[in-house]
This record gives sequence, structure tokens and C-alpha cells, in this order.
Amino acid sequence: MPVIDCDPADARERLEAAGADLSEGNTEHERWRATHGDATAVAYDDQVVVQGADPMDVVAVIEDHAGRVHGYFDGASRGNPGPAAVGWVLVASGGIVAEGNDTIGTMTNNRAEYEALIAVLEAAVDFGFDEIELRGDSQLVVKQVTGEWNTNDPALRERRVRVRELLSNFDDWTITHVPREVNERADELANDALDDA
Repeated sequence: MPVIDCDPADARERLEAAGADLSEGNTEHERWRATHGDATAVAYDDQVVVQGADPMDVVAVIEDHAGRVHGYFDGASRGNPGPAAVGWVLVASGGIVAEGNDTIGTMTNNRAEYEALIAVLEAAVDFGFDEIELRGDSQLVVKQVTGEWNTNDPALRERRVRVRELLSNFDDWTITHVPREVNERADELANDALDDA
């Protein structure tokens, strides 16, 4: 449950502009409540507490995150194809900004890797970062996104197009293949999603 130290009036303005549903607080200490996506913000005097299934829906609206971020991503599939999941982490100079995971149905491992890349890019776009350094342990995805390798599979080609659309939101970006050990947290998140399914 993220706690954001901020001016609640400024946070309220941002949420209103984003189309959030606002209401009065439920207690004398709560200044207001707002629901946006799958998250609810509860404002107090100098902070906003975010609750719900996807807190990032609110955190991304309230916090300013210009600048550079590192995005780690990993897709996992048990069977090829089989039950699949994604894990991702955004890391800025102050530490982990956000992380997430989700099951994504039945698909190949390569498709799951693309879905993980898309998830981390969508999160970085939501947070408003200007530059992103992507790191993943799928050599195929990295080389296809950079254009070093062709994308012959129509489903993967479609996902690569979506990746390129998302990358156009950034002033600068890089994508690098890294060993699984460097990508450990994203890998752990993807596997946790499969374990919990």
C-alpha cells in the first residue's frame, strides 16, 4: 500500500484532470477519496494513501517522474505454449518506483516476454518518464526490437509493433540483453504470478 507524501490539493487536481471519481472522506481525518482504475486514493493532511488491486493507476497520476528510468521485464511460460505470466520492475535513482506481475493466459515463452516488455513500457509511460533503459533476459525479444533479427511470427510481429508505438513516447531509449541473475526480480515476479494462479 503506497503512501505518497504530497500536497493533497495538488493530488486532487491531478486525479480530477485524469477523470477520477472523487468523494468526501469516510472519517474526520480523511480529506477526500478518489477512485481511478483499480485503485483508491485516501487523502490526509500531508499524504495520500493508495489502496486497491492496481495502486499504480493512482500513483502514476499523482507523482512526477520525469527523467530516466530502468525497466526490467521477464515473461514466463510453463510449457511452450502453456500458462504464462509477466513480471516487471521500474527503477529510478531513488530506488524501485513500481513493480508488477500478472498471469496472461496460455501462450509461448517468446510471446510472454513481449507481453512483459509491453507491461513495463506502459507503466513507464503512465509515470511520465522521458527516457528508459530496458533490460531483459530474452535475447530474441531484444534483437527483434532493435531490428538485428527479423520477426517472422505474425503474433510476435504484432507485439513488436506495439512495443515500437510505446517507445515513441520516450525522448531516448535503449534495450539490452542481460543474464537472468541481473533480471532476478522481474523473473521472480513472473514466477510468483504463475505460482499464485
